Amino acid sequence: MRALIQRVSQASVSVDGAVIGEIGPGLLVLICAMAEDDAAKSATLASKIAKLRIFKDEVGKMNLSLLDTGGAALVVSQFTLAADTSRGNRPGFSAAASPDQGRALYEQFVSDVSALGIATATGSFGADMQVSLLNDGPVTLMLDI
Repeated sequence: MRALIQRVSQASVSVDGAVIGEIGPGLLVLICAMAEDDAAKSATLASKIAKLRIFKDEVGKMNLSLLDTGGAALVVSQFTLAADTSRGNRPGFSAAASPDQGRALYEQFVSDVSALGIATATGSFGADMQVSLLNDGPVTLMLDI
């Protein structure tokens, strides 16, 4: 699975002009299931994200995790993270999971994050979404499990 995570002061996702998910301080997680992924990879990635020490401690050092801070996660499906841009100018997405597999793994990942005790909001799988965020830092990391 691939995830692009951004430390945020706030983030929201809208569909057709209506906000369907929003958080305050925490992480915006753009997530993509790849064709070879399974539930074990989902659990591993959720745990990794929850424990990444990318939040500032009392002296301003990135030393705290999402679990430490009590922050929330906004999880948004983003199959374009599977893009292969090595040939030509049009990205290819053949490495992405099929829509059915992608939906199941997205839902599994959301469940895995929530099971860790993290307040979790979501986008809508497969929908045309508008994502708004206030990146904190900025801190943006790409993870590939």
